[in-house]
Amino acid sequence: MAKNSAARRKTFLAALATAALTAGIGEAVAQTKTRVSIGVTETIASHNLYADSVSLMYAVFCQSYGCMFDRDYAAGIYVSRIVDKWEVKDPTTWVFNLKRGVKRSNGEEVTAADILHSINRAKNDAQSRQKHNVRYIASAEAPDPYTVVMKTTEPLATLLDFLRQLIITSKAQHDALGENADREAPLGFGPYRIRQLSVDNFVALEKVAGHNEVKPENPDEVIFRIQKEAESRVTALLNGEIQIAQFIPPQLVGRVEAAKNVKLVWEGSTEIMFLAMSPKQKPWDKKEARQALAYAIDRDAIIKAILRGQAERLDGPIGPGQYAYDPNLAPKYTYDPKKARELLAKAGYPDGVEIDFYTPVARYIADKQIAEAMLPMLEASGFKVTLKTPEWGTLWSNVQKGGVPFYYMGRGTVIDPSAALSQYFETGGSPRIGYSNPEVDKLLQAERQEFNEPKRIELLRQSMALITDEAPAHFMWRHKLAWGIAQNVDYKPLATTDILAVDIKMIPRQRAR
Repeated sequence: MAKNSAARRKTFLAALATAALTAGIGEAVAQTKTRVSIGVTETIASHNLYADSVSLMYAVFCQSYGCMFDRDYAAGIYVSRIVDKWEVKDPTTWVFNLKRGVKRSNGEEVTAADILHSINRAKNDAQSRQKHNVRYIASAEAPDPYTVVMKTTEPLATLLDFLRQLIITSKAQHDALGENADREAPLGFGPYRIRQLSVDNFVALEKVAGHNEVKPENPDEVIFRIQKEAESRVTALLNGEIQIAQFIPPQLVGRVEAAKNVKLVWEGSTEIMFLAMSPKQKPWDKKEARQALAYAIDRDAIIKAILRGQAERLDGPIGPGQYAYDPNLAPKYTYDPKKARELLAKAGYPDGVEIDFYTPVARYIADKQIAEAMLPMLEASGFKVTLKTPEWGTLWSNVQKGGVPFYYMGRGTVIDPSAALSQYFETGGSPRIGYSNPEVDKLLQAERQEFNEPKRIELLRQSMALITDEAPAHFMWRHKLAWGIAQNVDYKPLATTDILAVDIKMIPRQRAR
């Protein structure tokens, strides 16, 4: 019996040794590839590319599947991997000539049929949350495989900005696989391809060998890991589990600065943070109640105490550096609780009013803490507040359906504000706020139709002044974002917060002497 036990133990130890050797070989092979893991706060809700509309998702899918246009923010121009040139034939007719020989990672050429297919999916897919990107396209035709003619419902000077978020998928793959194409054949013409996507968990990209945009120093693999809690992102960064951590909150900046294996990198943001108030629900159906809230919030105090100076106050929808910014935009809301109470009384609530206030938790920097800091300010102005903190997925889904009367949130990647203003404040744009004003509609329609830039800027400024006065949203700030980055990675974050794998470079380790 003892002899059999000894034999089994010997066999077990031999198996362990073999396993360890195999693991060592596997690790050595793995080390021939470079990998960067990134801790991010946003989620990817589905394998269906059109089923959500958030910044991270657009960035991931535009660099893998490919989008019709991209924006070179440094140069201030639109660029495209697939469009060679374009022409405005008349104010409602655009002609796009495609590049020949642009191929997906499986060798399949991208043609005009794919663009028509993608417009149709964005507009008609049952799960689509991207209808707004194509709402002004009345028709699209392909007279040949390399030409697309688009007719718009109205003159549209901003069409390229909408097409910047048009994800291009394969008609051939969708015809062959149907709804399973997104899961089984995530093929694109970007510099990285999707290797694996786990909804609300992670997405793994791998470099496309031979793509003209990739360089040897770009990582072979990039993993976006959903890590909503800032503490877990920072801990993972310091432990070497991830190499880039976005959105380091003020209370953790010192911890990252003190670490020797990482560095802290700062960048501004084009994301506008705001408080949304739906005029479809009381008390927000009264302009005076919405303005009262704007006077009730001490933004400067929150920036100083909660954000520790890591934000720039907004006095309208956009700030310096964003297209059509007006430093003289009026009205400017100051912190004035006395005026807030007076306006609330004028709205019909002299004894105050009960409201529910919804905030995400760990989606934005210090979001819950910011909301909690607002509570005594709102109470002092006559609002009797119940704070609601649902899970992000639930909150975001309800916001997109128009079911949340009052909430704190951000709208990312705002350079030219036209699309964002239309999405949130134009009648029929989206249900997220549910605001409707014929005068705002008229101004937004006019600015989109104006191809003369100075005139268009003036129309945008008029629309933003009116929206600020009407206050369906109270504009708060743009964050100054802190990023934690491993010492062996070279990466300069973008103000759009888009994370592009081709911008990430590996720094060779110094050989020991």
